[in-house]
Amino acid sequence: MAARRVGRKVIDWAAFAERVPANQKSQFNALKSKADALKTKINTVPEKPLAINWDMYKQSVPVAGLVDKFQKEYDALKVPYPKDTATVKVNAQEKEMDQDVAKFVAESNKRIKEYEAKIEALNNMVPFEDMTVEEYEDMYPELKERKKKYPYWPHFPVWEL
Repeated sequence: MAARRVGRKVIDWAAFAERVPANQKSQFNALKSKADALKTKINTVPEKPLAINWDMYKQSVPVAGLVDKFQKEYDALKVPYPKDTATVKVNAQEKEMDQDVAKFVAESNKRIKEYEAKIEALNNMVPFEDMTVEEYEDMYPELKERKKKYPYWPHFPVWEL
């Protein structure tokens, strides 16, 4: 029989739920309910099977030696516990994902700083109402090119907007 009880690991579902994206909450809830059902089912089964009362069978089975033969074979039977081959792969994937997350966070922080700088520049610029056309064209050079192509600005084909 198995030497140790299956399912002894405890999962921190709250920490797990924090990492689940909003579009995958239903899949997460389905996984959690399946895991809870399996845990409940495992907990209802005793850790060690009940002992077989061989004496009762010896009294009730009329064939001599049959129960002794079964008892000998039963005692000789050893069910090997399966080896854990997935934990190494999962730990490697976890380390790889941690590196990816750290890289993503660093890149996101860099983008946040860039966006904050852009916001700061927009907050410090002259309001559009007080801006001259030349200042506006300096700020957006692509509009200057459009004005060269269509000198009667702001009249230009609508499909080029």
